Amino acid sequence: MAKYLIEETFSSQAAAGIMQKPENRFEVLKPLCEATGCKLEQFYVSGIENKSYLIIESPDLSNVCTIGTTFLASGAASSIKYTPLLTVPEAVDLFKKAGNLGYRPPGR
Repeated sequence: MAKYLIEETFSSQAAAGIMQKPENRFEVLKPLCEATGCKLEQFYVSGIENKSYLIIESPDLSNVCTIGTTFLASGAASSIKYTPLLTVPEAVDLFKKAGNLGYRPPGR
């Protein structure tokens, strides 16, 4: 399964809810991810940027987008960004494949 980073900007509504009832959101989000066939590996929060970062293992991007759409629809997130994550060996393989394509940029 592939790994993805979900970067969520949490809404003022979500911040207010967390202040009123502080809780371990990892434990809340873990079963949500599992229900979509994903595994929540890490969950980080940046209080300075009003963002949370989830590292998720998923069979495909559509499952990850399902989680993000749920955050948006609930009002907990004001924006979502998805980033596929590659291990170093996967990145090396990617660059080898890209180097063999023989692409010619415009104007050359």
